[in-house]
Amino acid sequence: MPLNGLFEVDPTKTDMRLLVYSHSFAPQIGGVETYAMALARGLASSPELRESEGIDITVGTKSVADGFDDSSLPFRVVRRPRFWSLVGLIYYADIVHIVGPCLQPMLVAWLLHKPFTIEQHAYQCACPNGLLFFEPTKTVCPGHFMAGRIKKCWECNRSAGIMQSWQMWVLTYIRRWFCDRAMANVAISDHVHQRLKLRNSRVIYYGISDTAPARERTPASHPTRGICFAYVGRLVSEKGLETLIDAAALLRKTTSDFSLKFIGDGPERPILEKRVASQNLTSHVVFTGFLAEHKLRHCLENVTAVVMPSRWEETAGLSAIEQMMRGRLVICSDIGGLGEVVDSVGLKFPVRDAAALAKLMQQIIDEPEIAARLGCSARSRAVRLFALGRMIKDYVALFSGVLTSGQKPRPSRSSNEF
Repeated sequence: MPLNGLFEVDPTKTDMRLLVYSHSFAPQIGGVETYAMALARGLASSPELRESEGIDITVGTKSVADGFDDSSLPFRVVRRPRFWSLVGLIYYADIVHIVGPCLQPMLVAWLLHKPFTIEQHAYQCACPNGLLFFEPTKTVCPGHFMAGRIKKCWECNRSAGIMQSWQMWVLTYIRRWFCDRAMANVAISDHVHQRLKLRNSRVIYYGISDTAPARERTPASHPTRGICFAYVGRLVSEKGLETLIDAAALLRKTTSDFSLKFIGDGPERPILEKRVASQNLTSHVVFTGFLAEHKLRHCLENVTAVVMPSRWEETAGLSAIEQMMRGRLVICSDIGGLGEVVDSVGLKFPVRDAAALAKLMQQIIDEPEIAARLGCSARSRAVRLFALGRMIKDYVALFSGVLTSGQKPRPSRSSNEF
């Protein structure tokens, strides 16, 4: 069966043939898509791999190009591969790295006895809805699936219907079974590692490019008028944004010299806008909608601190890492991977505690030099732990270790035949 020339180079002349499978990929925008692109780009230009024969990378994805120029990338992209094309991609790969526990590539890799690794960016193999968030009470799930409390799982997902809820529960078991047979499960934080409790698990933090202009790498001087706070991300219920609005209402009772931006969009926006109006905060709060690249950077120029009031256990907090890399103070809920990422270089408050958040915001208004000092510390931590080069080195070591642990002779073929 033809595979449309998936290998345009001689696959026998590379040290490593890697298939990265990501259900979502560019031009879609999000944390998973950002990670998959950064990993593939970074591996393609890895100094460690350039010193040897190199690496041959293919990205498989369900996402359509929608005008995106795949030819500009330093690796091949195979979009919406049919089943037998996916079989071919996996058969001729040395290693399959799966971004999230996607069932089809895990199944094929297991059947073909191909070494596969899985990047665990959420809780799909420990929770039917993948969030570890108990919808009936809008609180963190204590682990009903892992404890075998099936009725609680059905109660959580009852809005999907009985059959759909049952299917979600069964698929979680199947995902976990395959994950426990992976050569490695890569958790994006120690929190995720502890929550999932998978075999062959290790932690590799997200890595991002340090693309911030020099002027943004040093916290700005103290503002002459009004401290500006901001939230950056999707406007969804688990992000706890009502806590931020309530904190702003409490803050307005003691000072009016501040502003708040909600940068992003989502289903909760109308509800949040009504809450802002009911709290008489319309003169202090602005909703910008979704912004990217230079528009986002411009909108953040006068922002002193980014606030992330999540009430679910964020797995890592990519937005927090991005702001830390830019030397900006992050104020966040002390929960999950978010609290782990920010650690002691930010300000943290108990989940849903609007009064505690308001107190921290008031502290920054009274002593803006705190934001500058912690911003410097945040950047230092981000450069040390969350640099793209560090992530790529960790993955090169992981994949090399998988290959040297024992592998069957490579299959060979012409470039156009399966």
